Amino acid sequence: MSKKIVISGTGCALADYLYTGIRFNSPIFRKYLSHQDGDGGLAPGKLVFTEELEKFSAVPYSEIHNELTGGASPVAVNIGGPGLVSLINAAQLLPHEDFEVRFYGGTGKDQTAEFIEQLVEKTPLNIDHYHRISEKRTPFTDVLSDTTYDNNHGERTFINNIGAAWDYTPELLGDDFFEADIVCFGGTALVPQIHDNLTNLLERAREKGCLTVVNTVFDFRNEKKNPGQPWPLIATPENYRLIDVLIMDCEESLKISGKKSIEEAAQYFVNLDIATLVITNGAQDFIVFSNGRIFEKSPLQKLPVSQRVKEDFKHHPESKGDTTGCGDNFAGGIISSLAFQMKSEEVGKLNLNEAIAWGVASGAFACYYIGGTYIEHEEGEKHKIVEIFKYQYIHQISTK
Repeated sequence: MSKKIVISGTGCALADYLYTGIRFNSPIFRKYLSHQDGDGGLAPGKLVFTEELEKFSAVPYSEIHNELTGGASPVAVNIGGPGLVSLINAAQLLPHEDFEVRFYGGTGKDQTAEFIEQLVEKTPLNIDHYHRISEKRTPFTDVLSDTTYDNNHGERTFINNIGAAWDYTPELLGDDFFEADIVCFGGTALVPQIHDNLTNLLERAREKGCLTVVNTVFDFRNEKKNPGQPWPLIATPENYRLIDVLIMDCEESLKISGKKSIEEAAQYFVNLDIATLVITNGAQDFIVFSNGRIFEKSPLQKLPVSQRVKEDFKHHPESKGDTTGCGDNFAGGIISSLAFQMKSEEVGKLNLNEAIAWGVASGAFACYYIGGTYIEHEEGEKHKIVEIFKYQYIHQISTK
């Protein structure tokens, strides 16, 4: 394939306000702890909306925020969201002369929008289609990070304000969105009108001959609407064939499938003709599968996370950043490898392990800095760093 490969993506994009030093077992955090799924309370590893947390606690969010953070300023303010962060990573890993990565979305008309725009302009991502569309606040998430949680593996809790994302509609994508080789939908549960029309958008992408990538996020809106029931991702089970690469974490896979174990969830999606499936599981082994339609055929199997990261943080805990954005960067690494391999290989013969290695390497590197987005000091800097992690991971899985 000699022409420039175009990647279009939409989905969750916001400002992350990152707070470290939080302890999930503290009396203050436990005061707002969820009693049952979907009740609006806090839960490690999960997302709640500001308005739902206010209903749950009968306390204004400004007061809750002050209690949880102790009135401290965030240690970092960064770009967040599975849609935006994954595509920034893909753009940073791909050579610009052969690839173009575009993000489509909407913001409010506030200082948060200005901050996001200024930071994204320091990356190679094309944001010509990222506009100020709403009088509502630009979406933001307060990320509370407890690095001691889960035997020092660390975990985050997310408190989100959807804001202007309520007003972003499929019509705002335009026809140009589908003039691409790959279209990506990242964390659409936090962009309600895109999420509720995901099937139609996937159908349009398929009609245009695009490959499709979907990476999910915790769907608090549907969890709240129907507690304990499977989350709707697309219209009918038959429509899962429209997804070429599906990336989710363990919790999301269980909630969307309605199954009780990660193994059952994986088999559920395999049976629905997903071409490529990846289910991550924090610091535990993750699941991968390919039916041969995009990548070479690979059976349902478990693969390990980066051993280098485990060893580094065991012996040098001071080198740890936080885990915010690890999953988003993981997805971006896979997207970048998918696009890169399409340049020289025929679809159906792409190397899944190569794509997974770029995903793991991207997620691993994200553990060394605060926030999801890494701002390069020079072009190609991130590629060089992530590539080292990638080669180490290839060696790790080839000798296991």
